[in-house]
Amino acid sequence: MVREETVRMSVQELKRVHVIRQAMNKALRQREAGEVLGLTARQVRRLIQRVQAEGDAGLVHRGRGMPSNRRLPAKIKAKALRLYAQRYGDFGPTLAAEKLAECHGVPISDETLRRWLRERGIDHFTRRTRPHRAWRERKAHVGELVQLDGSHHDWFEGRGSRCVLMAYIDDASSRVYARFYTYEGTIPALDSFQRYVQQYGIPLAIYADKHTTYQSPASPSVEEQLAGVMPLSQFGRALGELGVELIPAHSPQAKGRVERLFKTFQDRVIKEMRLADVSTLDVANRFMATYLPIYNQRFSVQPAQTADLHRPRPASRDLDRSLCLKTTRVLRRDWTVAHHGQLYQIRDNVRATHVQVEERIDGTMRMTHHGQPLRYHGITSRPVRVRAPSPPAAPRRPVKPKPTHPWHRRVLLDRHKPAATPMM
Repeated sequence: MVREETVRMSVQELKRVHVIRQAMNKALRQREAGEVLGLTARQVRRLIQRVQAEGDAGLVHRGRGMPSNRRLPAKIKAKALRLYAQRYGDFGPTLAAEKLAECHGVPISDETLRRWLRERGIDHFTRRTRPHRAWRERKAHVGELVQLDGSHHDWFEGRGSRCVLMAYIDDASSRVYARFYTYEGTIPALDSFQRYVQQYGIPLAIYADKHTTYQSPASPSVEEQLAGVMPLSQFGRALGELGVELIPAHSPQAKGRVERLFKTFQDRVIKEMRLADVSTLDVANRFMATYLPIYNQRFSVQPAQTADLHRPRPASRDLDRSLCLKTTRVLRRDWTVAHHGQLYQIRDNVRATHVQVEERIDGTMRMTHHGQPLRYHGITSRPVRVRAPSPPAAPRRPVKPKPTHPWHRRVLLDRHKPAATPMM
């Protein structure tokens, strides 16, 4: 039985076979065949000679199945794969290719590294299919909307204690500001926002989730219900005083830009801090101060409009008055105020029933009434009230029940009760 030979051809090569056969059968002139194939008449004659000598297989590209002349040397491939296995095993191909070129002088593309890893069966970085979400257009101006969130993660990979990354990302330009804190709470939120304002200005709106730091979980009081307002957290109240709108996000997907930022940072920043041997909070914040300008220069986008809607930051004194914890306390008749278990003496003669206590981010405290500061000092020692010893209690005399007491009646009944007759 004669074995038929199978020839694999591309669509372009099949087209050449048909046209060359037409030229060989004199149905087309060589010049006309060259115009159809985009070749010269001399090239057509060479193809005809190849078909006459080898058949249709002569039109197959001679380099098919052969290694590329532009392939990288085997030494570079072996070195890249060895370094990846030793140092960058959990890196994606893009970041690993950057580090190989930056730290080891191995200039390869991410696609080349991805192909080499797939040849070795490493394919853990395949993108997953995501559910459909409605697309929202970016804001047109910088400062028009800033997304805020905190990421709880083991940022130091066990080299230090766990911490939280408070991040701000501009919706129009994807410009990022971030800082590490020990927890996600009111003080870190106020401190991070103050640093953001000092660097970029006051944005028009902040887009945050329903964490209790940003949205108060308290039920509205009667006065708030009558006024038609909802209770505010300390952070929400501070933004309101600065004229910043706080927009609540009803799902993580609603603020997807900052969520995707955390996914990127948990991959790239962790590995960058690993290479820089960052293990403490202070060192991490200094690292972010140098890393973010490089990151923003590379990954930020050009907004649709050039105007910056950030308002100029106010004076530090006015900023501190808003970005603080404010609590209303009762002013007693002796002009003392109790706050956090400590007693404070007001030195000003003020006619008020309540004063406002402001706890600053730097740890200082201020008391005001209608915006006017009050002088005060802490009462460190309070007189201890000495109570007079109570006289010893007199011994109680035993009480003898009366003969008519029910207890006596039960005893008398038990005595006159006939004894039970034993059964035989």
